[in-house]
Amino acid sequence: MPSHATTVREMSSKTPIQHIAVAHDFSDMAEHALVYALDLAEKLGARVTIVHAYEVPMYSYPEGPALTVEMAAQIEQAAQTALENVSERCKRPGVDLRTALRHGHAWSEINAAAKELPADLIVIGTHGRRGIARALLGSVAEKVVRTAPCPVLTVHAPESKH
Repeated sequence: MPSHATTVREMSSKTPIQHIAVAHDFSDMAEHALVYALDLAEKLGARVTIVHAYEVPMYSYPEGPALTVEMAAQIEQAAQTALENVSERCKRPGVDLRTALRHGHAWSEINAAAKELPADLIVIGTHGRRGIARALLGSVAEKVVRTAPCPVLTVHAPESKH
Protein backbone atom coordinates (compact mmCIF):
# COMPACT_ATOMS: atom_id res chain seq x y z
CA MET A 1 0.00 0.00 0.00
CA PRO A 2 1.44 3.43 -0.90
CA SER A 3 2.33 5.86 1.85
CA HIS A 4 0.22 8.95 2.42
CA ALA A 5 2.98 11.15 0.95
CA THR A 6 3.08 9.04 -2.21
CA THR A 7 -0.68 9.29 -2.53
CA VAL A 8 -0.51 13.08 -2.16
CA ARG A 9 2.22 13.33 -4.82
CA GLU A 10 0.28 11.13 -7.22
CA MET A 11 -2.83 13.21 -6.64
CA SER A 12 -0.96 16.47 -7.22
CA SER A 13 0.49 15.24 -10.51
CA LYS A 14 -3.02 14.54 -11.85
CA THR A 15 -4.74 17.61 -10.46
CA PRO A 16 -2.27 20.21 -9.25
CA ILE A 17 -3.24 21.81 -5.97
CA GLN A 18 -1.58 25.19 -5.90
CA HIS A 19 -3.93 27.13 -3.62
CA ILE A 20 -5.77 25.84 -0.55
CA ALA A 21 -8.57 27.80 1.14
CA VAL A 22 -9.05 26.91 4.80
CA ALA A 23 -12.30 27.82 6.53
CA HIS A 24 -11.62 29.09 10.06
CA ASP A 25 -14.09 30.02 12.79
CA PHE A 26 -11.52 30.31 15.62
CA SER A 27 -12.53 26.94 17.10
CA ASP A 28 -10.18 24.10 18.06
CA MET A 29 -11.63 22.08 15.17
CA ALA A 30 -10.78 24.85 12.68
CA GLU A 31 -7.28 25.03 14.12
CA HIS A 32 -6.87 21.29 13.59
CA ALA A 33 -8.06 21.63 9.96
CA LEU A 34 -5.60 24.50 9.42
CA VAL A 35 -2.67 22.43 10.67
CA TYR A 36 -3.74 19.62 8.33
CA ALA A 37 -3.94 22.06 5.40
CA LEU A 38 -0.53 23.55 6.21
CA ASP A 39 1.03 20.07 6.32
CA LEU A 40 -0.53 19.34 2.93
CA ALA A 41 0.59 22.70 1.52
CA GLU A 42 4.19 21.99 2.57
CA LYS A 43 4.15 18.68 0.69
CA LEU A 44 2.56 20.19 -2.42
CA GLY A 45 4.28 23.57 -2.47
CA ALA A 46 0.84 25.21 -2.34
CA ARG A 47 -0.13 28.53 -0.84
CA VAL A 48 -2.84 28.78 1.83
CA THR A 49 -5.52 31.38 2.43
CA ILE A 50 -7.31 31.28 5.78
CA VAL A 51 -10.93 32.37 5.23
CA HIS A 52 -13.11 33.66 8.05
CA ALA A 53 -16.68 34.76 7.46
CA TYR A 54 -18.58 36.70 10.11
CA GLU A 55 -22.14 37.88 10.38
CA VAL A 56 -23.23 41.01 12.19
CA PRO A 57 -26.20 40.21 14.43
CA MET A 58 -29.23 42.35 13.76
CA TYR A 59 -31.89 42.90 16.40
CA SER A 60 -35.24 44.42 15.59
CA TYR A 61 -37.22 46.63 17.89
CA PRO A 62 -40.41 48.57 17.19
CA GLU A 63 -38.24 51.65 16.71
CA GLY A 64 -36.15 49.87 14.06
CA PRO A 65 -32.97 47.81 13.93
CA ALA A 66 -30.57 48.30 16.82
CA LEU A 67 -27.02 48.15 15.54
CA THR A 68 -24.83 51.15 15.08
CA VAL A 69 -22.20 51.56 12.41
CA GLU A 70 -19.65 51.75 15.23
CA MET A 71 -20.75 48.36 16.61
CA ALA A 72 -20.50 46.75 13.16
CA ALA A 73 -17.02 48.24 12.71
CA GLN A 74 -15.94 46.87 16.11
CA ILE A 75 -17.13 43.37 15.17
CA GLU A 76 -15.24 43.56 11.88
CA GLN A 77 -12.08 44.82 13.59
CA ALA A 78 -12.23 42.06 16.23
CA ALA A 79 -12.61 39.41 13.50
CA GLN A 80 -9.70 40.90 11.51
CA THR A 81 -7.45 40.97 14.59
CA ALA A 82 -8.32 37.37 15.49
CA LEU A 83 -7.65 36.26 11.90
CA GLU A 84 -4.27 38.02 11.85
CA ASN A 85 -3.37 36.36 15.16
CA VAL A 86 -4.16 32.92 13.72
CA SER A 87 -2.03 33.68 10.67
CA GLU A 88 0.93 34.93 12.73
CA ARG A 89 0.79 31.94 15.06
CA CYS A 90 0.66 29.40 12.20
CA LYS A 91 3.32 30.80 9.83
CA ARG A 92 5.63 28.19 8.38
CA PRO A 93 8.78 28.66 6.34
CA GLY A 94 8.13 27.95 2.68
CA VAL A 95 4.32 28.27 2.89
CA ASP A 96 2.76 31.43 1.48
CA LEU A 97 0.03 32.10 4.06
CA ARG A 98 -2.65 34.76 3.52
CA THR A 99 -5.98 35.70 5.06
CA ALA A 100 -9.40 36.67 3.74
CA LEU A 101 -12.08 38.23 5.92
CA ARG A 102 -15.62 37.98 4.54
CA HIS A 103 -18.97 39.30 5.71
CA GLY A 104 -22.02 37.06 5.30
CA HIS A 105 -23.20 33.49 5.76
CA ALA A 106 -20.14 31.32 6.39
CA TRP A 107 -20.83 28.57 3.82
CA SER A 108 -21.65 31.07 1.08
CA GLU A 109 -18.65 33.29 1.78
CA ILE A 110 -16.24 30.34 1.99
CA ASN A 111 -17.38 29.18 -1.43
CA ALA A 112 -17.29 32.70 -2.88
CA ALA A 113 -13.74 33.20 -1.58
CA ALA A 114 -12.65 29.85 -3.02
CA LYS A 115 -14.03 30.84 -6.40
CA GLU A 116 -12.46 34.32 -6.35
CA LEU A 117 -8.98 33.24 -5.16
CA PRO A 118 -9.22 30.78 -7.08
CA ALA A 119 -8.65 27.83 -4.73
CA ASP A 120 -7.98 24.32 -5.95
CA LEU A 121 -9.10 22.81 -2.63
CA ILE A 122 -11.13 23.86 0.41
CA VAL A 123 -10.18 22.39 3.78
CA ILE A 124 -12.82 22.63 6.50
CA GLY A 125 -13.15 21.14 9.96
CA THR A 126 -16.27 19.26 10.88
CA HIS A 127 -17.56 18.36 14.31
CA GLY A 128 -19.49 15.37 12.99
CA ARG A 129 -22.69 16.28 14.79
CA ARG A 130 -25.63 14.04 14.05
CA GLY A 131 -29.34 13.98 14.65
CA ILE A 132 -31.03 16.86 16.42
CA ALA A 133 -27.76 18.72 17.14
CA ARG A 134 -27.01 18.89 13.40
CA ALA A 135 -30.61 19.78 12.56
CA LEU A 136 -30.66 22.63 15.07
CA LEU A 137 -27.16 23.95 14.46
CA GLY A 138 -26.95 23.29 10.74
CA SER A 139 -23.73 22.27 9.11
CA VAL A 140 -21.52 24.81 7.43
CA ALA A 141 -19.24 21.99 6.28
CA GLU A 142 -22.12 20.12 4.67
CA LYS A 143 -23.31 23.21 2.79
CA VAL A 144 -19.76 23.93 1.62
CA VAL A 145 -19.33 20.35 0.39
CA ARG A 146 -22.64 20.47 -1.50
CA THR A 147 -22.04 23.82 -3.21
CA ALA A 148 -18.27 24.33 -3.46
CA PRO A 149 -16.62 25.38 -6.74
CA CYS A 150 -13.72 22.95 -6.11
CA PRO A 151 -12.98 19.77 -4.15
CA VAL A 152 -13.48 19.92 -0.38
CA LEU A 153 -11.50 18.04 2.24
CA THR A 154 -13.30 17.69 5.58
CA VAL A 155 -11.13 17.16 8.64
CA HIS A 156 -12.52 15.52 11.76
CA ALA A 157 -11.28 16.00 15.30
CA PRO A 158 -8.36 13.85 16.38
CA GLU A 159 -9.39 10.54 17.98
CA SER A 160 -8.74 11.89 21.47
CA LYS A 161 -11.39 14.60 20.94
CA HIS A 162 -14.23 12.22 19.90
